[in-house]
Amino acid sequence: MKKLMILGAAVCVAMAFTGCKSSESAYKKAYEKAKSQERTGYNENATESSDVPVVAPVETQPVTETPVYDNYDNETVRKENVSVVSGSGLKVYSVVVGSFRNKANADGLQQRMRNSGYDAQLAYNSERDMYRVVASTYDSKASAVQSRNQLRSQFPDAWLLSK
Repeated sequence: MKKLMILGAAVCVAMAFTGCKSSESAYKKAYEKAKSQERTGYNENATESSDVPVVAPVETQPVTETPVYDNYDNETVRKENVSVVSGSGLKVYSVVVGSFRNKANADGLQQRMRNSGYDAQLAYNSERDMYRVVASTYDSKASAVQSRNQLRSQFPDAWLLSK
C-alpha cells in the first residue's frame, strides 16, 4: 500500500513538472520578431508587419460632476393592516424595530425606546397576531428609509411598514 502511494505521488510530481512546460518555439519566434523589428527601425505607428493593432488616441473631456439624488423607490415596504394600541397614531410610513406575540414584551421594548428619546408606538396586526413596536413614523418614504438606516445600528432587523 505504501509503495502504491509513493508511486502515485511520483506520477503527480512528474505531471506537474511536465504538464505546464512552455513551448521553446514560441519564445524563439517572439525573440526573432523583436530582433527583426529592432534591425529595421521599428515604428510604433507602422502597421504593415505588426500583428498588434494600433489604437488611435482618444480625446478626453473634463469630467463634470452630476448631482446624485437618493432614489428610495426600490426600498422594500411591508403593507399590513395594523391598529394603534398605544401611541399618538401612525403616518403613511413607519419604522418597526420589534415584533412580538406577547404584549408584555412589546410594551417593554416600547418603554425602552421612549426612555431613549423616541416617540415609540405600539401597533397590533390582528391577521398575524403580532404586536409591532414602531420607533418612528413619517409621511415621506425617504425620511422613513433614513430613519430605518440609522436605527439599524441598534436594531439590525428594523423594517418599513406602510398602512
